[in-house]
Amino acid sequence: MIARSAKLLSPMSNVLFFHLHGAASRVDPNATAFGARDDQWDYDVISQWTDVAESAGHIQWTREFWTAVEPFASGQVYVNHLDAEEGTTRIRAAYSRNYERLVALKNKFDPTNLFRMNQNIRPTV
Repeated sequence: MIARSAKLLSPMSNVLFFHLHGAASRVDPNATAFGARDDQWDYDVISQWTDVAESAGHIQWTREFWTAVEPFASGQVYVNHLDAEEGTTRIRAAYSRNYERLVALKNKFDPTNLFRMNQNIRPTV
């Protein structure tokens, strides 16, 4: 993480590394939709730039960063850290053991998927 962070392509980009603990880790993981209740470390790789012509390089840097650190990750993800593409592939990881319960609620209360403009849990009915 340190080596890759040293190669930021923009002064507006960030790599954040923070500890999730305390009150958040004392809540029963089944008590809320948010399932990541372990004492853990989280990180964000945020690429930001203003020149559209530089997009490919920034996107490549971000993807290479993720590829390098992913083997050390737990597989969980904070739902607000998902981008539009990941919202379809990693949504289950965001809710972990609570996902199936949330699908059942979605099936009951929103079977037509009206509320879908988010990191969506799709109904199965």
